[in-house]
Amino acid sequence: MSDRGLELARTKMTEAGVAPAAVETFSRFYRLLESGESGLVREADVEPLEDLPRHADLHVPAADATDALARTAIIKLNGGLGTSMGMDRAKSLLTVRRTDAGQDLSFLDVIVRQVQAARAATGARLPLVLMNSFRTQDDSLAALAKHDGVAVDGLPLDFLQNREPKLRADDLEPVEWPADPSLEWCPPGHGDLYPALHASGLVQALLDAGFRYASVSNSDNLGAAPDAEIAAWFAASGAPYAAEMCLKTPADVKGGQLVVRRSDGRIVQRETAQTHPDDLDAALDPTVHRYFHTNNLWFDLEALAAELDRTGGVLELPLIRNDKTVDPTDPSSPEVVQIESAMGAAVAVFEGATAIEVGRERFLPVKKTSDLLLMRSDVYELTGDYRLVARASAPLVELSGTYKTISRFDERFAAGAPSLRGASSLTVDGDWSFGAGVRVVGEGVLSDAGEPATVPDGATVGPSGVATS
Repeated sequence: MSDRGLELARTKMTEAGVAPAAVETFSRFYRLLESGESGLVREADVEPLEDLPRHADLHVPAADATDALARTAIIKLNGGLGTSMGMDRAKSLLTVRRTDAGQDLSFLDVIVRQVQAARAATGARLPLVLMNSFRTQDDSLAALAKHDGVAVDGLPLDFLQNREPKLRADDLEPVEWPADPSLEWCPPGHGDLYPALHASGLVQALLDAGFRYASVSNSDNLGAAPDAEIAAWFAASGAPYAAEMCLKTPADVKGGQLVVRRSDGRIVQRETAQTHPDDLDAALDPTVHRYFHTNNLWFDLEALAAELDRTGGVLELPLIRNDKTVDPTDPSSPEVVQIESAMGAAVAVFEGATAIEVGRERFLPVKKTSDLLLMRSDVYELTGDYRLVARASAPLVELSGTYKTISRFDERFAAGAPSLRGASSLTVDGDWSFGAGVRVVGEGVLSDAGEPATVPDGATVGPSGVATS
């Protein structure tokens, strides 16, 4: 049964033009899947990661910082469509800020300006390269074309991530879904970075152009701006690979973490999907596991090139099994298995891999509309070098399902985000539209009014609801 399933999947991928390294990576994971491999990392088999060096404690000579950044390239994972917010195009094209002059800036606009500001400040060439998907490539490259001087030394502006078939849960054969054949495919997770890099030849192109290091992060995390101090720390460490880690807060209930494998003392990554239900409380407990993974990575390109050449781009990453339905909006559609992997899991592949503790300013992801509301609010200020700096403690924002899609969200905040600098939290139930100049103070609460309601211009939202001046 599974031999047939693998052969059908390999044929489907090959006929669709998927890179050979991605086909072989999928085949490796398929064999793990059919053998019953779950990818779980049990709490009894690991120890917490402790005593990381801190970004805040770095004292780097300016010349070393400038030199390290001059040898660094910036790679942004840009394959996401923002489907969880009802989008069907690159999430990075979503408006995230508005300038004082009234200009709307997308994630990608801010990323480009962060890179250009770092170039101007240091003289570094600092290439910017996107890992796009087939569905984000055209729009994203068109958006880049609106900015002058983005390309560097003839290096490509992007390379493509791969895709793989969803597998029927009952027989592990590629699912067929004539109603929408695009739903027969899924992304392989951001662990696809490695076969995609191998297929593109980008690592060798960067080395040939005189670059030694790469900073890799998600395009929806505007906190991961180019950083010369971290670049210098990484260069001086001599490590082949490093991960940026943040201290947990009670709000950090998802995401990956690094742990130390008891059997060999190696640092490994454990994603939420790799955590056994019995271990979840310990994994999320900030007094046990202090750090979570930002998905900001640093690579020595020489070490990365050697590993890609040695493996043909098929790194031995742990399997992540993701059980879904073929149509994620239809729970009655056939159950499928998506084979995924995490790029951060490569920490176990590179001997001598390390990590550094960074501040929360390096981790500002936008996964849902409540995150976007924070990014658009006055909690954050866009500096002259296009970094988002918090001017107050970020409140916990919880919005009802009414605001899940970006179109409905924008309709209800047509006059802009409310002031959240004085808020410790904002909880919105029901369907509320916000007028201009609204302020939230303390524990702001809006209860379901049973019908659409409006917060008037200039009103204040507090623990008791709406108060008008």
